[in-house]
Amino acid sequence: MSQSAQFNQRVVLVTGGTKGIGRGIAEGFLAAGARVIVCARTAPEQLPASGDARAEFAACDVRDADAVRELIAQIAARHGRLDVLINNAGGSPPADAATASPRFHEGVLRLNLIAPLNFAQAANAVMQQQESGGVIVFIGSISALRPSPGTAAYGAAKAAVLSLVSSLAVEWAPKVRVVAVSPGLVRTEQAELHYGNEAGIAAVSSTIPAGRLALPADIAAACLYAASGEASYLSGTNLLLHGGGERPAFLAAARSGTS
Repeated sequence: MSQSAQFNQRVVLVTGGTKGIGRGIAEGFLAAGARVIVCARTAPEQLPASGDARAEFAACDVRDADAVRELIAQIAARHGRLDVLINNAGGSPPADAATASPRFHEGVLRLNLIAPLNFAQAANAVMQQQESGGVIVFIGSISALRPSPGTAAYGAAKAAVLSLVSSLAVEWAPKVRVVAVSPGLVRTEQAELHYGNEAGIAAVSSTIPAGRLALPADIAAACLYAASGEASYLSGTNLLLHGGGERPAFLAAARSGTS
């Protein structure tokens, strides 16, 4: 069965789906025939689209548990179902862990751990009532698996997400599958803010065995697979997308020391 056939008229919610990785995921599901809802605090100038298909926008502060429950209830009432939740919303500005305020750290954990848990809980309640169940995909991060200097609380939150995924997959089986998809470095419209100009992006890309940063479409492809029937035995695990990882710094140091 093709992905388009599998996702035709399936209802998919992508949190933070108006830009960056989330937008790419939304467009991937639209191309596969799904009915896609994206949520964010404010509407974008242009909604994610693929051909004639456009995402539906819903305003929601993902950190507000009551707003999250209301959004899921509205989707279920309007569309009659919710088949896939992509828990994508998250992120963190850089901060020195030694001087960042407790309020800052709590905010990072609230956005990257508590908010997706609230979404998953509300979505699961709907999916458990459906004959076909559903799939919940948490967008993780390579930061969960290696040091995350400058974003320590974010890395810790993403590490906790992986533990959460493994637990929810057991609690909510067999009706609902729960999976993590964890990108490495991704080139989005904000890449230059992180890596500088094109030269900086090229330099960072050279440290990745694949020779490039991931694209949002790469993450979308992984989410489409994870939510598809071909992945029916994929649950409680983490699909890591890092292009082969990052070249160990000691290799470059050793070469420079012998040159």
